[in-house]
Amino acid sequence: MRKLLLGALALVIIAALCGYGFWTGQRPTGHYLSDLRVELTLSEGIPADHGNLLGVEPQLYPGDYQNLQRLHRKLAAYLEQARAQGLINARTVVILPEHIGTWLWARGEKNELYQVTQRREAWQWLELSNPLSYGLAMLGAEGDDRRADAHLRMKAQQMASDYQQLFSGLAKEFGVTLVAGSIVLPSPYVERGILKIGSGALYNSSLVFAGDGSVLGQPQLQQHPDGEVRRFISSGTDQPPQVLQTPAGRLGVLIGSDSWYPSNQQQLVNQSAQLIANPAFLSGKGSWNGPWRGNRHQPLAATLPIKPGEVSEAQAWQQLTLNANPTGISSMSVFLRGRFWDEVVDGQGFASRAGLNLTGAGTAGARLLNLWL
Repeated sequence: MRKLLLGALALVIIAALCGYGFWTGQRPTGHYLSDLRVELTLSEGIPADHGNLLGVEPQLYPGDYQNLQRLHRKLAAYLEQARAQGLINARTVVILPEHIGTWLWARGEKNELYQVTQRREAWQWLELSNPLSYGLAMLGAEGDDRRADAHLRMKAQQMASDYQQLFSGLAKEFGVTLVAGSIVLPSPYVERGILKIGSGALYNSSLVFAGDGSVLGQPQLQQHPDGEVRRFISSGTDQPPQVLQTPAGRLGVLIGSDSWYPSNQQQLVNQSAQLIANPAFLSGKGSWNGPWRGNRHQPLAATLPIKPGEVSEAQAWQQLTLNANPTGISSMSVFLRGRFWDEVVDGQGFASRAGLNLTGAGTAGARLLNLWL
């Protein structure tokens, strides 16, 4: 009798494990409606043969990341509308916001992950749906927030492939130089034109794609991560800012708050940079008009002329970026918009030319910013 009960129990356990394994492999795609409208909130200068900086501030949600087709459809729709307005040519440099690639960790998951309202619930669905890869990632996780590290590390290979496929394809489709925002990956590098990942620390990195879809240079790493991400994202100071030749001029990329520090700008000047792209990200509903939080965890922040709380986020971003921006260099800062579960992302893009700060209208929804060079 005991053997019979044990055998029955073993069968139940095996059936449960098989059922769980089958469930984790199911990835049905639900229906999703998305707003493809975008508004031109800044257009400065006169069209000429020198090209332009075109910032795209997309309004994105978790459902946009369920598959690459959805994300491509939305971003391509924005660029198609820009092209219809005469804002895209062979010398156009398109700038996308910080972390637009980081949310690719959510690609290909169960419908429940996109339907919950809290980010911690989405993490739970991610872990339950990928028990083996999550467990292995936790074993190799680094930093003070090992759980966040594991979420990104477990999807890193897929994220890197998706990132290159999506943004290389967009650059080639529209024939533009494309600064593909940023993505958090473990020790990323480019080998024979392919973005690859290593086994080291996580870095917030950006790639630039040429008009034929090829990669320009190596990943640009964020030098001074700020906020909560510093708990799992490492500083990229071992790989200083690089300058890339584009049809519009020599381009440097500074990720997020890296644009605040004159030393970063000076490194680009030393390489004869003419353009600076600044993909940015700001979390918190209404934070753009709220008190500036600063970057207190970075020692270099003590040298900044503004202290946390003295001005708003908007004033701090514009003043620090403009003050650090050398004369003769045109720059543009571009922010992500939308909502990711309970995290609202805020910010309003701006541009700089000849010491003049240019801001667009503070409208809701997706935005385009254009600066003729």
